[in-house]
Amino acid sequence: MNVRPNLYIISSVAGGGKSTIIAALLKEFPDFYFSVSCTTREPRPGDVEGKTYYFLSTEEFRKRIAEGQFYEWAEVHGNYYGTPKGPIIEAIRDHRVALLDLDVQGAKSVKDLRPESVTIFIEPPSREIWIERLIRRGTDSQTSIERRIENGIRELDEAPNFDYVVVNDQLEDAIRDVKSILFGTKK
Repeated sequence: MNVRPNLYIISSVAGGGKSTIIAALLKEFPDFYFSVSCTTREPRPGDVEGKTYYFLSTEEFRKRIAEGQFYEWAEVHGNYYGTPKGPIIEAIRDHRVALLDLDVQGAKSVKDLRPESVTIFIEPPSREIWIERLIRRGTDSQTSIERRIENGIRELDEAPNFDYVVVNDQLEDAIRDVKSILFGTKK
């Protein structure tokens, strides 16, 4: 299959499955470039520095903002998140597919700056199933879950603003649908 080089932004609500889908894509297509974001949040069990995120202090993050090192950045769920711009530009220049895992706010920021980017929203099959998945993953405190649900309800309302919406009811179907977008077979 021949993938057209481009910039793809994959978004979802917390617990919507975007990270799982991206991991499957990267396993199948190791030549894709995955943009590792920076964050000030605390690492979770299983997080790997430089692979999951670059974990920065608030001071270091703010310094990088001032230096213009982020393609986009935002404060989400009480923490800073940002996408380093240099590696993305380099990957696109090298004709590689660049995948970004961004929240709704970050996706809008990048789409505004790079309108040629393709945005994909991973939507849970229902709000009830999404909340159940969010709770079941067991990575967040009750307070964090409540905040993520509150923010997620607003984010779900933004799905129609994306170029594509993929419903993540069955994981393999959702992965297949995202691949069809990447390979240009889904309109």
